[in-house]
Amino acid sequence: MKTLAPFAALILSVVFATAAHAAAWRVLPGSTLGFAGSFQGAGFSGQFRRYSAAIAWDPAQPAACHFDVRVDLASADTANSQRDELLPGADFFDAAKFPQAHFVASGCKPAVGGTWTTTGTLSLRGVSRPVALTLHFAPQGKDVVLAVNASLDRLAFGVGGGEWADPSTIGRTVTVNARLLLAPQ
Repeated sequence: MKTLAPFAALILSVVFATAAHAAAWRVLPGSTLGFAGSFQGAGFSGQFRRYSAAIAWDPAQPAACHFDVRVDLASADTANSQRDELLPGADFFDAAKFPQAHFVASGCKPAVGGTWTTTGTLSLRGVSRPVALTLHFAPQGKDVVLAVNASLDRLAFGVGGGEWADPSTIGRTVTVNARLLLAPQ
């Protein structure tokens, strides 16, 4: 019996260690990471063409979920050449000095209507602040579609400085939305 005790302890430690980690997912082509704001009262939207995301999620282990997202700020595309030239510049993202935005969150909580929430830290232009996400995971066979929504104050991160700091010209609130197609790793 004594010879089985170390083996049983090893098996139990592997089972419990596995249970404490959420399933890892990879982002598939066709996913989008977008944003929307307003300019002189008219809405505009765009997306980031280059980003990476490490996502761990398991509905049975909500506290173990984890997000680590990096966004290439120079890849912002609003389908407006004038705006797209300004966004990477010093008054907005200052992509030469701060080429990436970085978001990290751990722990999800179930919310109403099949949604989840998490709060993490967004680092943008050298400023780090908490940002809350609303998440909706929709299984599609073995894959998952993850819809993400967030709202943030661009001025809290120094985005849109100089002549663009006036919120009557460019609204303070920017919404971030993503539709990520995920497959198990």
